[in-house]
Amino acid sequence: MDHSMSPAMLRGVPEFRYLNADNVARYRAVMRYFYQEYQRLRYWLRVEEVFEGVKQWGVLEGYTVEQCQADLEQLKEWRNLASRHDGGRAQTVEEYMRKKSQYVLTPYSIEIERMLETLETIKGYGGSLETTYLDTIAECLVAVRASGGLFQEGEASVCWEKLYQAFKTMHENAADFIASMHSIQAEQMMATEAFLLMKDKLTDYLQHFIKGLQKKAYQIEGHLQKISPTVAETFMEHVVADEMRKPRLEDSFSSEEMAISLRQGWQNLRKWFLGEGSEQSELVLLERATKETIAKVVRCALRLQERKRAGISRKKELEYLAQWFDRLTSLDDAHCLAAYAFGLFPSRHLQGEDERTTDLADISMWNEVPKIRPVRSRSRKRLSRSETEPVRQSENRKKAARAVIEQQLQEEREFVHRMARKKRVRISELGVVDAKTRLRLLHWIGRCMGNVSCSFVTAEGIKVRLQLAQSGEMTTLLCEDGKLDMPDYTLWFDVPYKEETVHG
Repeated sequence: MDHSMSPAMLRGVPEFRYLNADNVARYRAVMRYFYQEYQRLRYWLRVEEVFEGVKQWGVLEGYTVEQCQADLEQLKEWRNLASRHDGGRAQTVEEYMRKKSQYVLTPYSIEIERMLETLETIKGYGGSLETTYLDTIAECLVAVRASGGLFQEGEASVCWEKLYQAFKTMHENAADFIASMHSIQAEQMMATEAFLLMKDKLTDYLQHFIKGLQKKAYQIEGHLQKISPTVAETFMEHVVADEMRKPRLEDSFSSEEMAISLRQGWQNLRKWFLGEGSEQSELVLLERATKETIAKVVRCALRLQERKRAGISRKKELEYLAQWFDRLTSLDDAHCLAAYAFGLFPSRHLQGEDERTTDLADISMWNEVPKIRPVRSRSRKRLSRSETEPVRQSENRKKAARAVIEQQLQEEREFVHRMARKKRVRISELGVVDAKTRLRLLHWIGRCMGNVSCSFVTAEGIKVRLQLAQSGEMTTLLCEDGKLDMPDYTLWFDVPYKEETVHG
């Protein structure tokens, strides 16, 4: 996760040349044999051993020992192999005349072959959404807090490796899984009937991850915020000391370079969970992406179900139900029949603006204002010229709608400026408010609660901050149309410009 760049990272990589050379099949076979022997803990190999091993596969016709010798030398020139003199005795004249060397894979080549072996088994993005990594991260952070960054010899490096490996694995697996849900293969699979069988299982899996994320990740945020820079620096120093005590035969990082790398890793961890400045954290983005994936799964499932029901005619059933309604003599009986017939299924394709006159939840649908909308014929028959409908003029309606919206925006601006002049608003001190004020306050509280910093900035540039109620203190918000029991929140308003601008 280190995004820094140095000139050394931009050098050419000759170790990759054997993957696209003219004799790529020979080089790949030799390198794969070396890698398999490396996994068997056999490192230094002679020419004859490599030749016999590659020959047994039967993938190279007419392959000779001389060609194998030339391939090994070429791979050595590309830094894929290193060699040393073979001090063993020659068994034949050919071995005596031939240059005797033993070859071993270089670290770069080991990683290249390991990558190729992994790529050969990849069938998609893979990945998973597991909350167990969050438990491991929280456990390690608790240990750092409890010890104040002071660990016994060898324990700090173990804690850091466990912490950062869990963090890295969780991030990579989650990113891969979300990417797989937006791949072409996933889109094609979601369009098949088989997707309906796994829809519930997939949705439960995503919802389980969301619950675990909301429960554990915010605990981790609290631990990170309570670990002071001094404790974190002490912990890093102990990790560096543990790493420097480990004996290494090859060139390794200096203590200063290792300390810089560890500090960058710690900063990556904090930035992922807490964000940086005004930027949203990766945690918030992952939660949002997971919720969007759940919505996508549900939409695809509904689309498939509607497609299956599209060719079914319900004419006879509806005619029978209409006759049943016609025989009823009481309106209450008609209400009961309507509840039995339509109450179990959600309405679909509802269009129109919802003009709510009250927020009461138990109001009957019959007392709502009707929404009149003309229904156009869906017949595929081509209409005659005499049936052509004229283009309706809607300019007056647009002007009226624009005037209503401008009035609403003006009211909202005046409300924001009125609240900003108070600097501080506490729910218990508001008194009796109207319905619009209540809805705006609840909307602001919801926006603040949905942000990690418990704040947001309005279109006028005014920052609204939410202060949580002390020790869960509750209050009652008195409204013109009822009472609302809620925590006694406090809203603070920060104006980044002069007060006269707010009045204007």
